[in-house]
Amino acid sequence: MRDNIILKCTVCGEENYITTKNKKEHPDKLQTKKYCKKCRKATLHKEKK
Repeated sequence: MRDNIILKCTVCGEENYITTKNKKEHPDKLQTKKYCKKCRKATLHKEKK
């Protein structure tokens, strides 16, 4: 029941990370601070729709 999701930088819009999550246990969108190569700093990344 795990689905692949793409994490997108909220500052520049770059799609940097691919990860998985269980949609039954976590139905809300994932958001976390990750490093963005384009921005060269840690920014908030949200799950792409």
